[in-house]
Amino acid sequence: MTHSRHIGVIAGAAALLLTATACSGLGRSTVGMLKFRSHDSPVELSYSNTLVKGCHPIALPKGAAHVENNTLVDIVLYRSLDCAEDEEDRPDGTYVATTLSNVTAPESRPWRSFRVIH
Repeated sequence: MTHSRHIGVIAGAAALLLTATACSGLGRSTVGMLKFRSHDSPVELSYSNTLVKGCHPIALPKGAAHVENNTLVDIVLYRSLDCAEDEEDRPDGTYVATTLSNVTAPESRPWRSFRVIH
């Protein structure tokens, strides 16, 4: 490999690395819709383009008993308002994979917050 070609490859790799690093700090969001509903309620709350970082409270007064994940990412549901893992909740929350749904058991507490897995 010639010297100028070697420098070109290194410069190209460096540019690619800088681009990838710069994009990782952007406010990326989910693609698709998350739908939440309380137990026996016709009211449905939808989230679209949710940021992938942080804890997101579920803005239903009584929490959510039903969830539909129609996004391209997985989520974890928590029974606390701040995504904290408590003694009664499973240590890792409730995992809901992309394009799936879940329902709480009738006697269990509702989900109050979620995190996006990215």
